[in-house]
Parts: sequence; C-alpha cells; structure tokens
Amino acid sequence: MRFLGLDVGTKTIGISISDKTNQIASPYTTLFIKENEYEECIPKLKEIVKEKEITDFVLGLPKNMDNSLGFASKRSLDFKEVLSKHFDMPIHLIDERLSTVEAEKILILSNHSRKKRKKNIDNVASAIILDTYLKERKSLDEQNL
Repeated sequence: MRFLGLDVGTKTIGISISDKTNQIASPYTTLFIKENEYEECIPKLKEIVKEKEITDFVLGLPKNMDNSLGFASKRSLDFKEVLSKHFDMPIHLIDERLSTVEAEKILILSNHSRKKRKKNIDNVASAIILDTYLKERKSLDEQNL
C-alpha cells in the first residue's frame, strides 16, 4: 500500500508520495495545467501511479473555517470525479485547511527564495495533506488494536 497526496489548484496540482512504510510523506512534483483542465494531467498521474506502485489517492478538501464547503472544495470534488473516471482505486478526502499557509511557513523557514517557494509550495502543501492523512490513519489503527 502506497499513497499519492494531491493538492488541487486552478492551474497546478501538487503531488506528494508516501514511503513504502506509510510513515513519511515527501513532496514529489507539481503538475502545471490550463485553468481547471484536469483531464490533461491524467496521463502523467497514470505514469506516476504505475512507476511508484500507488494504491490510494489522498486528495485535499479545502473547507472554510466554519467547516462549510466553498468554491475551492468544489474544485477538489470535481477533480475527484475525474480521478474516479480514470482510476479504479480509493480516493480519500482530507481536510486541508491552512495547508498552503503552513507550506509557506516551512519554505520561508527553510530560506527558500520567493521564486523557489512559488515553484514548490503546491507539492509541499500536498505533503502536509498526505502527512495529516497518514497520522490520522495510524491513530485509527492504534485505537483498533
């Protein structure tokens, strides 16, 4: 079992990958797409899924601070539909409130230039999303022992 984390934006999709033990989420890459044209990233995702032996997707669901779903949530849910059409594998939705803010802080503390931050923020945010999922999953597993 290996997970692919996804942070979906209007023009980018940040991608992260879990290690084979599902303990560590690492930034992998960022796919650049035409605005909301998610179908165009499917061939690359298929390549990554095959090469890295991915079994599940973890997709960020950006909720509003009051826990409601807004425009950004609809974008993720639309992308989930695209994934479902092309992949026969589980897609886990995870609340990603403030993941991009956290990613920005991490990159600033790591002394990344503004240009490097812009290039890497989406895949770092996807790693935060995936890490959150892996921790929640581990916690549930421990509770069920």
